[in-house]
Amino acid sequence: MNIDLNRIVSIAEKAGKAIMDVYVRDFDVAHKEDESPLTEADLAAHRVIVEELGKLEPRLPVLSEESAKVPYEERSRWLRYWLVDPLDGTREFVKRNGEFTVNIALVESGRATCGVVHVPVSETTYYGCVDEGAWKKEDDTPPQPIRAAKQRRHPLRVAGSRSHAGDSLKRFLERVGPHEMLSMGSSLKLCLVAEGNADVYPRLGPTSEWDTAAAQAVVEAAGGHVTDLDLKPLRYNRKESLLNPQFLVFGDENEDWASYL
Repeated sequence: MNIDLNRIVSIAEKAGKAIMDVYVRDFDVAHKEDESPLTEADLAAHRVIVEELGKLEPRLPVLSEESAKVPYEERSRWLRYWLVDPLDGTREFVKRNGEFTVNIALVESGRATCGVVHVPVSETTYYGCVDEGAWKKEDDTPPQPIRAAKQRRHPLRVAGSRSHAGDSLKRFLERVGPHEMLSMGSSLKLCLVAEGNADVYPRLGPTSEWDTAAAQAVVEAAGGHVTDLDLKPLRYNRKESLLNPQFLVFGDENEDWASYL
């Protein structure tokens, strides 16, 4: 399936504007069953994306964080579908630190092949398709190609979660030795690796498939890797649960990343 990536970028930007309409005023915060926060911005972005993707490709299913209760018996038959997080980093949104994104991915036969990660506050967008390349667009400036770092730096540049640091990450950092820690929210951590500004992002805690798919496509389009702890690429819609395994994001494939776990 050929995809007009610029159309997907435009949809993500439109969803970002809907988010910012809420961001600049007072808003209520509800909580889901798992205690994760939910705001009207999440729902507004979800509605924009579902409507616009429906116009673009009416036959393609959309699996969104805000409409994820699709039985596995049904979605296991999907060869192609959109995997969406309308507002990745709702905790960062609530804190008003700007580190949240709109994530839209095309998944084909279990692989995230194209992805768009849009940052509404800075109007920055990372996007790419595997085997075609990856780009970063800031405001109205021309897009610039991005590449993951093929050789790790010394000291190591480690991307980490601003909201989810834990003991497993602390052990990883002890084993890698001298390092620079780059704390960031949402899927922006994967984008740091994609653009060569971080060497590795170890995610040693829970995430869902919509959290990673778009950014994984960008990372892989930029020559990087997103793997489980056995260094096998993350794949999507292969099981009933929509939780990811723990994973690593890196550019230098010659480094023995598993030795630091």
